[in-house]
Amino acid sequence: MSTTFGVLGPTSAWDDKGRPVALRGPRHRAVLARLLAARGRVVPLGVLIDDLWEDPPDGAPSAVRTFVAALRRSLEPDRPPRAAATLLVTEGPGYAIRPDPDAVDAWNFERMVTEAAALPPAHSRQLLDAALASWRGPAYADVDEMDWARSERARLEQLRLVAVERRAEALLALDRAADAVPDLDAHVTEHPWREEGWRLLGLALYRCGRQGESLAVLRRARALLADDLGIDPSPALTQLEVDVLQQNPALTPARGGTGTEQVFTAAAAAYHRVSGAGSRAQLESAVSLLRSLAVTGGAGLTAAREQRLATITAAEQLGDPVLTARVIGSYDVPGVWARSDDPEQAARVVAAARRALTALPDGNDSVRSRLLAVIAMESRGTRDVAAVRAAAESERLARDLDDPALLAHALSGVFMQSFHRCGLAPERDSIGCEVLALARRHALVNFEVLGHLIRMQALGGLGRFDDADREADAAEALGAMHERPLVAPFVAWYRAMRRSAIGIPWAEAESEYHSADRSLAGSGMPGVDRGILPLALLCLRVWQRRPLAFDPGTDWGPYEPWARPLILLAEDDRDRAAAAARSLPDPPADHLAEALWALTATAAVAVNDTALMRRSRDALVPAAGQIAGASSGLLTAGPVDHYLAMLSDALG
Repeated sequence: MSTTFGVLGPTSAWDDKGRPVALRGPRHRAVLARLLAARGRVVPLGVLIDDLWEDPPDGAPSAVRTFVAALRRSLEPDRPPRAAATLLVTEGPGYAIRPDPDAVDAWNFERMVTEAAALPPAHSRQLLDAALASWRGPAYADVDEMDWARSERARLEQLRLVAVERRAEALLALDRAADAVPDLDAHVTEHPWREEGWRLLGLALYRCGRQGESLAVLRRARALLADDLGIDPSPALTQLEVDVLQQNPALTPARGGTGTEQVFTAAAAAYHRVSGAGSRAQLESAVSLLRSLAVTGGAGLTAAREQRLATITAAEQLGDPVLTARVIGSYDVPGVWARSDDPEQAARVVAAARRALTALPDGNDSVRSRLLAVIAMESRGTRDVAAVRAAAESERLARDLDDPALLAHALSGVFMQSFHRCGLAPERDSIGCEVLALARRHALVNFEVLGHLIRMQALGGLGRFDDADREADAAEALGAMHERPLVAPFVAWYRAMRRSAIGIPWAEAESEYHSADRSLAGSGMPGVDRGILPLALLCLRVWQRRPLAFDPGTDWGPYEPWARPLILLAEDDRDRAAAAARSLPDPPADHLAEALWALTATAAVAVNDTALMRRSRDALVPAAGQIAGASSGLLTAGPVDHYLAMLSDALG
């Protein structure tokens, strides 16, 4: 008999004819719910007891065994006497329930939501409709007072809200905005802090020709967030309000059968029908799509990051190591910034790549090179020696295979691992030159853009601004021609940095930094934009010896440790400044290491910390003659020689 289970509502079970299975009393249901929440893992008897009772009675172990025995009789009524249970099993110190993977409504719901994300809009909506229809009430409704159930219920509820929003997205993509409005209206009323819900409702109303209502909804969202939470709306919500006011044509999809959107949607639907859901070909095609999505920036880059792990997980579940390796290694999106946007996800990708390398059969050197390049790329800024070795091995394999595209990918990993010490701008310029030459000869647009940006950064660090200007102009032109919107913010920041480096008045330089910072809004690159503006202003003021007056609520992001001693000094709190300086770690191995060492050197001299002065000097000496921070292409703290001279004088 095949038994199915439900926890998206009261805990329930049904036999193979769809008839309810009698589960006895509330404790029986609680035991079943707890075991289902464990997803096949063993729950020790002691854990079960603690989860069932706040103050367990003396006979709790016997009671649990009685509940389990009764559940077994209900769930496997045809099991012969004394035959071993196959569904609710005793294993080691406790119990586990092992139904078929598709026999639990919550498991099916999670699977359908994940699969829907990779499908064309029509199929995605159908799958999400089925997923949402499986809810019979609040998850674990009859055990929600138990601590373990609260966390599981909250997790499933958050996923349900995501499903509601993705279903609305699918309806909008299908030009069915009017169908999306009622559910979205109820959604934001019940969950007013879901900014994505407000954005979708505002967009749906606009597409229904209700511009005034759309603006009213977006302004209501802004007021709610400001009044109740004290925060500003997300960049996406703010941008939508601007687009609605300006009646941006991009908000309204092309209608009819000739637009590119309709061609793409029809082609994707046809491919899905022909290749079959879950096919290996679809997985590899999904990675190709994610590559294209990532370079669009903003929501596209964020969505690509979210779905990348899903494709890797799906590939690993198929048990084919070569396929898994191809899926991981084919995501050859160049990176120009040596700080990860999502370190946790990057670590998971690296772990998957290492597993794939271990399982990969001999004779797959091309795939092996790609996996090693992924490890180098995703380990950027970590000072992981194994990642440096991975980059070198990826490059060696690519050169042996004489594969230009593979070599360009490998070199992008080498570039990401070229920040292990200060002063390496010349080496990065050489990497940029080779990437650029490969890309031009073999029409590799993404890597051609990368080559120009690498050289723009490196040449800026070397003070060769006329040459860096040419690289910036070339990158900007390519970005515009090939619709690579992420190029523009880097070029805007370079130009602000370049102007500050040549000594324009500091107030004018700060104004240019503020202008450049606006270009990062909604870029989908938190690894770049968080804290970068205040850091740029701090570096400028330190170099030009201007007052270090900053708002107390300034978000320094990951750069707070290096800002803290200087801000405390500006507040005349020397003791705390000295303590903060003593605790400073070495900066991460990324684009900003030289700028952060310059700030460290300034603090060390100010608090007369000899040991920290020596650390700063030793770190900065290899960058003598270069410009601190300028090889980031974003900011500068002035000539490295200025800080070396200051340290030399202080050390006597």
